[in-house]
Amino acid sequence: MNVFDIVGPVMIGPSSSHTAGAVRLGRVAGALLGEPAVRARILLHGSFAKTYKGHGTDRALVAGIMGMLPSDARIRSSLSLARQLGLEVEFQPGAIENAHPNTARITLWDAAGNSVEVQGASVGGGNILVDRFNGMDVSISGQYTTLIVLHWDRPGVIAEVASLIGENEVNIANFRLSREARGGRAVMSIETDGLVEKSLCEQIRALPGILSATLMLPN
Repeated sequence: MNVFDIVGPVMIGPSSSHTAGAVRLGRVAGALLGEPAVRARILLHGSFAKTYKGHGTDRALVAGIMGMLPSDARIRSSLSLARQLGLEVEFQPGAIENAHPNTARITLWDAAGNSVEVQGASVGGGNILVDRFNGMDVSISGQYTTLIVLHWDRPGVIAEVASLIGENEVNIANFRLSREARGGRAVMSIETDGLVEKSLCEQIRALPGILSATLMLPN
């Protein structure tokens, strides 16, 4: 057990679940977009939908999208900072089937029109679990260095990615694969032990059948 599981994260309040966890969800979404977001549509489920203004979940999610950490004092003014930076934000309270009570579905767009959709939950103590990326199942806790690899579902792709990871002496801690349909787009979420060099991501991107590879550091 990590000491932060007991004492909680260093954060701007009032709630580790509604603030620190929400910041981390926003950070994952921003990292997966890869470029500054100019528009965000955020669907809030369960207790997030009921208390997001009072608990500051709206400010926390937007702060994370802009790359802030849970301890950043600017979280309190993140909505006004977003407007200054040209980030348009829309919140939609609603319902997501079979979702954790503290769930957000975040859709982001960059200036070129590229978009990502990320769904995740704040599961307590500032911890998160991202379980959907662009409509496909993933498993991202934010506690590990993580590779998100979007690729075509073709024979040998997974083996080639795993081989490169091994050649770089990186150990896989957790692995999840999901695909839209046989032969269609698929996504690997690979949590690793220790640090991963950016050059590994570049090597993966160069493989046949790879659409994108994103490296996310623990947040």
